[in-house]
Amino acid sequence: MKLLMAANWKMFKKLDEAALYAKELAKLAQNLPPDREVALFAPFTALRVCADNLGASVALGGQNCYPAAQGAFTGEISPDMLLDCGCSHVLAGHSERRSIFGEDDAFIGKKCAFALSSGLKVLLCIGERLEERDKGLLKTVLERQLSGDLSAVPDTVSDGDLAIAYEPVWAIGTGRVAKAADILEAHAVIRAFLERRFPALGKKMRILYGGSVKPENAAEIIALDNVNGVLVGGASLQIDGFSRIVLAGNA
Repeated sequence: MKLLMAANWKMFKKLDEAALYAKELAKLAQNLPPDREVALFAPFTALRVCADNLGASVALGGQNCYPAAQGAFTGEISPDMLLDCGCSHVLAGHSERRSIFGEDDAFIGKKCAFALSSGLKVLLCIGERLEERDKGLLKTVLERQLSGDLSAVPDTVSDGDLAIAYEPVWAIGTGRVAKAADILEAHAVIRAFLERRFPALGKKMRILYGGSVKPENAAEIIALDNVNGVLVGGASLQIDGFSRIVLAGNA
């Protein structure tokens, strides 16, 4: 399977900045190594300008969606609206949505199922907090999140429509760094769950790593077993740095 190298801009970049970056990313994507794909998750306000400048070689995604086609949900956005902006992907379950906005597994599960049924590809984010890590609850937390978040997703989900991003919350902005052994352990837990939950596709579903990925550590991370790409936050805000990550490990 191809590695998915994904950028998450979070709440950064106005229109002019987004357009310039998208143009540069489109140039990069024209000469990608054959084992790479690129996706960009941009703020809602920048989606249209990104779609106009990325071309067909970069997948565009929304950072969130609401599990309804339309309605009185002020401040929310539907999967159809994302598709209308040129998106093919959406994030769900990001640690910031869980911790800051209080989204639980039941709600994230509704979003995953509705987004998939609406025609979007879903990148589901999971990961344990520092206190959970210190209590040895890695497997318990990841399996609980996966079970709830994927509860309404059919076993027959299409190949390539669902991917998982492991983001250890304890390794983001805390000064602690996830070691190779930590990543291998977590991704093995995820892979085992996916193989049980989706017998036909679990071995082929992509699992991305998303904990403080940088140009300096990207090559080491994507070389690990069961790591099928990366989800990059802060280090994706500058095109030069993200380009180095996208091309990491290619001489």
